[in-house]
Amino acid sequence: MKAETNGKKFEHLVEITARLRSPHGCIWDRRQTHESLRQYLLEEAYEVLESIDQQDHDELGKELGDLLLQVVFHAQIAAEAGRFAIGEVIDNISEKMIRRHPHVFGDEKAASVEEQKMRWEEIKKQEGKKSIIDGVPAALPALQRAARLQQKANAPAPAWEKLEALYQRFKTSAQCAHENATPNNDLNKILGELLFSFVGISRTVSANPEDALREACERFQKEFAASK
Repeated sequence: MKAETNGKKFEHLVEITARLRSPHGCIWDRRQTHESLRQYLLEEAYEVLESIDQQDHDELGKELGDLLLQVVFHAQIAAEAGRFAIGEVIDNISEKMIRRHPHVFGDEKAASVEEQKMRWEEIKKQEGKKSIIDGVPAALPALQRAARLQQKANAPAPAWEKLEALYQRFKTSAQCAHENATPNNDLNKILGELLFSFVGISRTVSANPEDALREACERFQKEFAASK
């Protein structure tokens, strides 16, 4: 009964979205496209993250609703263009979850989390992925993308000596650029390699660099506000 009730609630949300996009709906909503909604999709996702960071469970429930609306809204736009509808979106993810969890919905066994992850990647390759790092979105925040690329590629962590050498190269390049008052073309490249190596080091202690930097930003903001 609960699933049926939730299903009706979801159908009601789909109907609301369709009404908003109809000729008698909202002028602003009718004008939206996949492209124009990109910023709102990102904003809603980050607001979900903020609720999680603040452990505000009441707000999390509301923000997840806003994020769900984005999914339904994009599906409605696609349906109007004859591309796909929300039912296909649901079918696609349902089929994928069943297909990628044969140890749950099939006869396979997974003795450990690592074994399950390996099987997940094998199934993705069977689905047509050319590489194990396919599917890491280029639009991810750079630190998060670096962590996911290294994780999926199972890249070895850099030696501390490499990290120290990169730091010295960056320090020398930065000093030269400052003293000569001219841009150093190698500076960004070295900084990128240094940050990428820091991400690799963080993986050895199971630290999440994106979360760590976000928390540092929060501390800075609070300390700055307190100092004024």
